[in-house]
Amino acid sequence: MKEVIVIGGGLGGLATACRLAKSGFSVTIVEKNERLGGKVNLIEANGYRFDTGASLLTLPDILQELFNFCERDLTEYLSLVPLDPICRYFWEDGATLDIYKDLELTKKAIAQIAPEDLASLDVYIRDARAKYEISKRTFLATSLNNLPKILSPSNGRFFKNLSDLLRISSLKTLDKHNKSYFRSPKLRQLFNRYATYNGSSPYRIPATFALIPYVEFGFGAWYPIGGIYEIPKSLEKLARELGVSILTKTEVKKIVVEGSRAIAVETPDKTLKAHYIVSNADGVETYRRLLSINNRFVNREPSCSGFVLMIGARKRFPNLAHHNIFFSEDYESEFEQIFDKLLPPDNPTIYVCATSRTDSTQAPDGCENLFIMVNAPYLTEKVNWSHYKKPYRDLIIEKLEKAGLDGLEKSIEFEATITPEDFAQNTYSNKGSIYGISSNGILSAFLRIPNKSREIDNLYFVGGATHPGGGIPLVLLSARMACDMIVEENLGVQRHGHRR
Repeated sequence: MKEVIVIGGGLGGLATACRLAKSGFSVTIVEKNERLGGKVNLIEANGYRFDTGASLLTLPDILQELFNFCERDLTEYLSLVPLDPICRYFWEDGATLDIYKDLELTKKAIAQIAPEDLASLDVYIRDARAKYEISKRTFLATSLNNLPKILSPSNGRFFKNLSDLLRISSLKTLDKHNKSYFRSPKLRQLFNRYATYNGSSPYRIPATFALIPYVEFGFGAWYPIGGIYEIPKSLEKLARELGVSILTKTEVKKIVVEGSRAIAVETPDKTLKAHYIVSNADGVETYRRLLSINNRFVNREPSCSGFVLMIGARKRFPNLAHHNIFFSEDYESEFEQIFDKLLPPDNPTIYVCATSRTDSTQAPDGCENLFIMVNAPYLTEKVNWSHYKKPYRDLIIEKLEKAGLDGLEKSIEFEATITPEDFAQNTYSNKGSIYGISSNGILSAFLRIPNKSREIDNLYFVGGATHPGGGIPLVLLSARMACDMIVEENLGVQRHGHRR
């Protein structure tokens, strides 16, 4: 039985372990922290529960497919409920907007703040759907390692594949694309926001990513009862059922390379040999820390990081939905500060997730658990977060109180903070980035870390820092792509009796 070491027990590592164990491999996960989940993790205190990473599940069919592959019933592991409204938006002039899975309800809401753009909305969503469907059969269906193969003139679908990729590629930024459809500054800002789903700027990311709104509008948003952390918990349970060995509190110090082949990992206590090694650690940090290789990925712009407050409030805030966005007045200046000046924005857009609005298990009776996050620059010497943390926290609380969360400060009975420095330290993410390499730039989607190393044999990558990107669905797809290549590679070895 071929052995596989998975470095890191985040969602990508867990999904990889489950697939490969089901495919007949002997799999061991090596995780440096006490608990699995990676950035998708949990804080519990004083009756409050907070998911510390992802807070939104879209495209649940991808999670369903993983359980189907492992011949399990997802409903026996997770209880998923749809969210409606999907998100509530707040502007500084007092305007609010609820977005629903039902497009007709969304149109009625938009008619109250931007009636001049209703006709354009239908055209925009049709374009977003076309972009998504093309991406689904090309970019989201294959690893970057296989793109040369599908674009080879000898491929029977060469012209179709090339045509598809050209159709979704764009020289426009997402902001310029949105301006071509909407006159309302509010709608432009709303649709610009989707660039932050992979930690990028709408003023630099290509319009290709206009497909993201369709994922929400077309398929909705979902929540697992008990919190997002129930997803890695369910995958850990599945992995153990499939015979995966899991080592926690065990940090990988080095990937051992013999010739050009990865053959083992070193931990403080022992060396673990394997036929294949899969890194669910940040790809850039894998090259830098575990391989001591400064390759082309090291100098690419990281995605943004985040500044997070987790607040247990002994009161309810009826103006909140499950997901909420409090927009800043000057979005362009906000992203200029984050990506050009590399400074925390003076007037940040604030995301507030209150899972207690949906799930009573997340907070004591009459209380609210508030996960509050603003986009922040990746780590540089410009910002010392140990000094910046308290004044920035105060700024955010003050802004939320002005926006309608009256009495927030006085209601706080539990509080915790996560800074970019914490993201870097706890998950070894590149410069504290949340989504790996940014998607700013025309060819950014094709410049992510591929799922199979091009420098070292037997080394594979999964997770949000790799192709096809960040977010729960894409991380699960990265695992599927890597596993498919490992299975194919192993079959080739078995047929020929040696490595190709």
